[in-house]
Amino acid sequence: MSLPRCALLWARLPTGPQAGYRAAVCSALRSHIGPFPGTLGRIPAAAASSSASGGSKAPNTSLFVPLPVKPQGPSADGDVGAELTRPLDKDEVKKILDKFYKRKEIHKLSADYGLDARLFHQAFISFRNYIMQSHSLDVDIHIVLNDICFSAAHVDDLFPFFLRHAKQIFPVLECKDDLRKISDLRIPPNWYSEARAIRRKIIFHSGPTNSGKTYHAIQKYLSAKSGVYCGPLKLLAHEIYEKSNAAGVPCDLVTGEERLTVDPDGKQAAHVACTVEMCSVITPYEVAVIDEIQMIKDPARGWAWTRALLGLCAKEVHLCGESAAIDLVTELMYTTGEEVEVRNYDRLTPISVLDRALESLDNLRPGDCIVCFSKNDIYSVSRQIEIRGLESAVIYGSLPPGTKLAQAKKFNDPDDPCKILVATDAIGMGLNLSIRRIIFYSLIKPSVNEKGEKEMEPITTSQALQIAGRAGRFSSKFKGGEVTTMHREDLNLLKDILNRPVEPIRAAGLHPTAEQIEMFAYHLPDTTLSNLIDIFVDFSQVDGQYFVCNMDDFKFSAELIQHIPLSLRVRYVFCTAPINKKQPFVCSSLLQFARQYSRNEPLTFGWLRRYIKWPLLPPKNIKDLMDLEAVHDVLDLYLWLSYRFMDMFPDASFIRNLQKELDGIIQDGVHNITKLIKISETHKLLQLESLSAGSQSRLSGNLKGQIRRTHGTRTQGSKAAELKDPAAGGSSLASRLVQQGLLTPDMLKQLEKEWLTQQTEHGKDRTESWSNAKGTRRKKKEPDSD
Repeated sequence: MSLPRCALLWARLPTGPQAGYRAAVCSALRSHIGPFPGTLGRIPAAAASSSASGGSKAPNTSLFVPLPVKPQGPSADGDVGAELTRPLDKDEVKKILDKFYKRKEIHKLSADYGLDARLFHQAFISFRNYIMQSHSLDVDIHIVLNDICFSAAHVDDLFPFFLRHAKQIFPVLECKDDLRKISDLRIPPNWYSEARAIRRKIIFHSGPTNSGKTYHAIQKYLSAKSGVYCGPLKLLAHEIYEKSNAAGVPCDLVTGEERLTVDPDGKQAAHVACTVEMCSVITPYEVAVIDEIQMIKDPARGWAWTRALLGLCAKEVHLCGESAAIDLVTELMYTTGEEVEVRNYDRLTPISVLDRALESLDNLRPGDCIVCFSKNDIYSVSRQIEIRGLESAVIYGSLPPGTKLAQAKKFNDPDDPCKILVATDAIGMGLNLSIRRIIFYSLIKPSVNEKGEKEMEPITTSQALQIAGRAGRFSSKFKGGEVTTMHREDLNLLKDILNRPVEPIRAAGLHPTAEQIEMFAYHLPDTTLSNLIDIFVDFSQVDGQYFVCNMDDFKFSAELIQHIPLSLRVRYVFCTAPINKKQPFVCSSLLQFARQYSRNEPLTFGWLRRYIKWPLLPPKNIKDLMDLEAVHDVLDLYLWLSYRFMDMFPDASFIRNLQKELDGIIQDGVHNITKLIKISETHKLLQLESLSAGSQSRLSGNLKGQIRRTHGTRTQGSKAAELKDPAAGGSSLASRLVQQGLLTPDMLKQLEKEWLTQQTEHGKDRTESWSNAKGTRRKKKEPDSD
């Protein structure tokens, strides 16, 4: 506390009965208040501007969550402020605080310190509650409030105390400059000192699907003394792992859930095939291959390609992907001082867009692949193909890798009767398929943008080319590919999409590291991890060549396990675990795993068997199959965590064997998927029929008071007769139409709704006409008023 301020407070102490306390003021102040919170009164503009962030974007203050500050209870030393002055009148204090809140100068001064209108209001509410509810206040603020009551001080003198309180509930105000430095992502190449210490040769293999670009890069990889392959999928990493070892080049496999070494003693091989997230940026290699480099723009995973591109320590870095990424890669490498050599490739086999849509599944031919963008479409199409006496293989994203490979093998086998494939865009990469013709069942695909918002839009040119390019691959028996649509109205749109130039990629993804989040948490120790991420992304500064990847999945996991006591580093690892948040069982398993970890209870093989209720039965319907897929994901989650916390997840080898058994059960289920669909549709139909019967009875009950019972009974009887076939022994017409594939449960449900709506409207019309007629008859019976 400054000497002038001491003198001022001395002079403002009241006279009278409390004057005797003046002699004790100095020692009391020294022992109880310490320094005052800054210079009281009017604060110079220069001081205010120094605290405000200069030149940076204004933070999104809606992300600042106020921390609770408890009012002070009774002090062991008593109320020293009241002893030095007098007890405060709460009504007077409330008037002073209201006056303080209404001061425009205070609002302006608060804004200079980063308190916008929203934060100011929240901070004031908390400040007022603290003042009014505290049993005793600190000596300094008690004296100032007392002085204001006696008009010996100005209401503005409360501002330093208010600001101190605001920084308590919004600690981010105190360290904004430090947080901006931590979240400065403007020079990512500098994060990888090992890669910057060598002179790398960058070679970009550019070309469409089936052009041989990856083949040439892999040949360089196999001929090198050491190398690393970075792929987007476990299937691709597995494929290179097997090819490399088959070619006599010892190669290890590293994915999030699996580690395989060819050396029986566990010694690392010179070559490694891995998923791109798992590549090492400190191990030196002679050759590195980064596959599908265009995924550097992916809103969720793009950061992994950026990290590999900037950080891999290899003399030669071979990039494989679309030409749309060439300009961006060249610009990024310019910032590292490295040149990019571009090698262009043309497609090895021709591909043509047909002038006719398929229109009917009766026109299917061997080697056809129908591409759907939803599971419901896959189930519906598979069922209709089976009704036509054909057999189909099924591949979609949530199937285990082993099941996908089994289905691909079944489709490719010339001796297998299965000649049709029904799949999602999961076939776009990672599987070698012998496809003659790609048929787009739909061109609308749900997607998630950079803001995490779900969108329903036509597929992009890049996606269409990737999928269409699977037809007529060079290694297949079909030397030419064909592409068309299921529906005639989609064909022109498909041609338009394929003829558009691919938009160049303009930015690469970035992701905050665990170290950066830990430094953030050091400054904001009481902030939740989800809120830390929000503030980090908001404070982050990136160059125009980069963007911060969407972190909604990370935040979802962080909020899910927020209440579980974990260290920040452990919590961060749990939140980076890849889970499907649409699967409730997978989400609850992450929660259960974290809870077990926090209790320091190892998750053993026996515990997990009990948790998933092993042994599991083969699926009887589609729901059972989806449940088994969720259990497979849970086992994947266990394996992923077992490589991060080996002591708490000790039984990875047993779990892997269990997962192989489960994979076999799922494969059998997918092999019989049309039977499962048929059973599921029958169950749905029975539910709909019971619902329909209940709805009709309720409708009848509602109309009984308005419509004559005989007429209503006759109407419902006639409708029931229309839906029943006497020759079928009571089997409903709807049931037989569904079984024949001419109706789906969704169509049946829509028809039911329309019929019920029509019946309701007709009933109302009849009721109104009957009421009008009854009123007319009543009027005729009444005597003339004259």
